[in-house]
Amino acid sequence: MRTATVERNTLETKIKISVNLDGEGTAKFDTGVPFFEHMLEQIARHGMMDIEINADGDLHIDDHHTVEDVGITLGQAIAQAIGDKKGITRYGHAYVPLDEALSRVVIDLSGRPGLEFHCDFTREQIGSFETQLVLEFFQGFVNHANATLHIDNIRGYNAHHQAETIFKAFGRALRMALSEDARMAGKMPSTKGSL
Repeated sequence: MRTATVERNTLETKIKISVNLDGEGTAKFDTGVPFFEHMLEQIARHGMMDIEINADGDLHIDDHHTVEDVGITLGQAIAQAIGDKKGITRYGHAYVPLDEALSRVVIDLSGRPGLEFHCDFTREQIGSFETQLVLEFFQGFVNHANATLHIDNIRGYNAHHQAETIFKAFGRALRMALSEDARMAGKMPSTKGSL
């Protein structure tokens, strides 16, 4: 089974993340940031992976370091769990609607970090959660998962819906990219021979 546990400790946060890429979509979170946990649950459920996250961050300052560092550590955990990438699909994409909102996410487990993030949130905050932190989470993720990620919120006027469609689409795109391709069994999905 493709699993990993990663710990990351800094002066700002202490984070431990466990993932099972071939799980059942279960989620267990303790981050102190409720809306963020709601979004992380979308990744687990729609990505059909088990994710457990414990984060102790400097929330007395704000949520920034916790959200960013969870992105970093989740990227590290998924990269470790994937292993050598032989036999995976590599690419994934998904469109997800939620009422008036629609988002598209495309991912390439390329070995090269890159993020194109296009979402004009209609509000700066969803409850107490700052919407700009969505970008920070995904930037941290791609930098440490070594993935290329394109995120486009195509439409939406409810900021909660905008964010939720992004996280659901990300989970589904990641699930596709991580899936094992029987025709590629034992083969590297790259003409270069490595990712």
